[in-house]
Amino acid sequence: MDPLEALYKQLNAIHPIDAEAWTAFSAIWSPVRYKRKEILTAAGETEKYLYWVIEGVQRGFHLHGDKEATVVFTYPASFSGIIDSFLLQRPSKYYLETITASSFLRAPFTEVEALRKKHASLAEAMYRTLCYTTSGILERQIELMVYTAEEKFRVLLRRSPHILQIIPHKYLASYLGIDPTTFSKLLGSIKLP
Repeated sequence: MDPLEALYKQLNAIHPIDAEAWTAFSAIWSPVRYKRKEILTAAGETEKYLYWVIEGVQRGFHLHGDKEATVVFTYPASFSGIIDSFLLQRPSKYYLETITASSFLRAPFTEVEALRKKHASLAEAMYRTLCYTTSGILERQIELMVYTAEEKFRVLLRRSPHILQIIPHKYLASYLGIDPTTFSKLLGSIKLP
């Protein structure tokens, strides 16, 4: 399926987008490709683009001294970018890195923002997307704060059973906030779907 058509179907399922808005919105996206292990956005930079993933896997992560915490993964048919930096146009606290070679559709902030202000159907689709994103972030916060390592592991597999095949286990352990050794033990002891 054409990437723009897939993007349209995804957004339109969240909230119907009128033809004039879609024509304008679809015109601001450009295809881009990155190699494996490339930093798209570094901490301290302001996110200039909204990405929609066509292929590949990416991660958002934070560095604190010598500790690294993976915050989010993105993969095909999802939006990507450092969302708070993009929306607020302030320096990022996070890095966005490709785990594998990746291709995207990419739209610049200034054009996304201008169209959001001009077209109510786009503004509503973006608002609803942010609502779902916020709900997911809050659910994940509860998981990180109160779930055991095994519960976190099981929830991850229930939500994204394919993830063990596409993301290195060290990043999954970081995402779950557990030690890589504990992750390996869980991998060996829990029956996988």
